[in-house]
Amino acid sequence: MTEYLVEPASQVSGTIRVPGDKSISHRALMLGGIAEGITEVRGFLESEDCLATMRAMRALGVQIEQTSAREVRVRGAGRAGLKPAAQALDMGNSGTAMRLMTGLLAGQSFDSELIGDSSLMKRPMERVATPLRQMGARIETASGKPPVRIRGGAQLNGLRYELPVASAQVKSAVLLAGLYAQGQTTVIEPAVTRDHTERMLLSFGCRVDVAHREIRLAPPQRLDACSLEVPGDFSSSAFFMVAGSIGAAPLTIAGVGVNPTRTGLLDILGLMDADLRVVNHRSAGAEPVADIEVRPARLRGIRVPEHLVPLAIDEFPALFVAAACAEGETVVTGAEELRVKESDRIAVMAEGLAAMGVTCEVLRDGIRIQGRPDRQVFAGGTVDSHGDHRIAMSFAVASTRSKAPIRILDVANVATSFPDFPGVARAAGLNVRIQD
Repeated sequence: MTEYLVEPASQVSGTIRVPGDKSISHRALMLGGIAEGITEVRGFLESEDCLATMRAMRALGVQIEQTSAREVRVRGAGRAGLKPAAQALDMGNSGTAMRLMTGLLAGQSFDSELIGDSSLMKRPMERVATPLRQMGARIETASGKPPVRIRGGAQLNGLRYELPVASAQVKSAVLLAGLYAQGQTTVIEPAVTRDHTERMLLSFGCRVDVAHREIRLAPPQRLDACSLEVPGDFSSSAFFMVAGSIGAAPLTIAGVGVNPTRTGLLDILGLMDADLRVVNHRSAGAEPVADIEVRPARLRGIRVPEHLVPLAIDEFPALFVAAACAEGETVVTGAEELRVKESDRIAVMAEGLAAMGVTCEVLRDGIRIQGRPDRQVFAGGTVDSHGDHRIAMSFAVASTRSKAPIRILDVANVATSFPDFPGVARAAGLNVRIQD
């Protein structure tokens, strides 16, 4: 089992870059695969999750050439050009890939089956299957979990679907199925979620109308290939925003995607009195990009506004580390979604924080953390990430305020989203060593 041994860091500083956005990389492969022509993707994230999507699209007959680690050329098969795979499509550890692929495959003429690793095979899939069935898809799950079996030849019809919970993955799956449906597909969100799918559909020439929290898609006759530039992943940047905030020197993260449906963490850290500045604004196609300057600050505990929770759902493990270093209590509620990620992130983070001397209480839909603004908040010791990449990286960041080394177990899945995390972390000043 792969582990991290992280020695206490004296400071983080300098300028770093994080790899390309995982969510955008997944979607570029899928939409490029059903477009007409060649889609050029620059800044592609060569992580295990995205490579699983690449293998799946190739298995469905799409020609994809990886010209370098960060560049791919997708020769689209056209909207009706996908072919049946010879075997089940293995989506690895990626819930995003499995849920979006379920939507993409729901309207195909052939049968498909989606599987994943031991972690993914435990994750809920009915939240996607239910609206797709309402569109006419024929989908079976194993008591609500993978494998997901999709019967081909279904006639899909557009629907008006109100999401019971805010979920970009469910929204995206319904919109991808809507590409194959008769009539308009409308998704209504209870709260704003990341909108990479809507932005990318527009880039491929689809008609998408967004009014407040209502997204309407008219099914196109075709998708036209385009050039896409993938910005730095905001979720990967989150670990260094926290490291810089609780550290002792300024840190800059360059070239980060700052799509407003992703940047809830900036607002939350701002409420905690963090010193973050978003500068050098520019664009990467349909996505806004900027540099994020972080300076050390005396953080204060807050009650996180529930409307910001969907906009920061992937960043909460890192935020919990910041909360442990803040003055006073931080309370998070309305975050049930954290319980069905790669792990139960509320329970696993609470377990690790408690093991390092932090007082916290697990709530039904969140957590209560009693912070301490001490220089050495964490006692060090051993924590188990339970195979969750974001938890592993969050506890590595805790070394910035630890009085002893932190041993982090079961970290191999960090490669699913951030293949060179140890290298980038060391460039920022963290003392991360890999042990097998």
